[in-house]
Amino acid sequence: MATIKPAEVSAILKQQLSDFEGNASLSEVGTVLQVGDGIARVYGLANAQYGELVQFEDGLEGIVLNLEEDNVGVVLLGHSTEVKEGAIVKRTERIASLRVGEGISGRVVNTLGQPIDGKGPIEGETFEMPLERKAPGVIFREPVTE
Repeated sequence: MATIKPAEVSAILKQQLSDFEGNASLSEVGTVLQVGDGIARVYGLANAQYGELVQFEDGLEGIVLNLEEDNVGVVLLGHSTEVKEGAIVKRTERIASLRVGEGISGRVVNTLGQPIDGKGPIEGETFEMPLERKAPGVIFREPVTE
């Protein structure tokens, strides 16, 4: 019977640990329970926020608009035929927003603000604005004159 020396075991473990890369990422994922009429019911996204973008396993994105105790309702930003029951959904931890600025005037964009008019990327300085935001108070608005 062969004997194992502690120094040999220690050397082997040190060698294996020296090659280890601890690049781990943690993300919250859920599962599609039901899909219909452009809405997906997703289980497992307990920490999702109202208005948050989520990404389905096929790359399609959606916006969380209904928070319930055991599932969330996600409005699909694309064809619902691509999403099936049991599909994996991942949180992006980003609230849905659009890039806005002078360069977007007269352009045709999709629901995510990406140009779809064939005129190339949006030029000029832009800044990000959330889709859902509080309206300015009545005092700060321009008066209606017509």
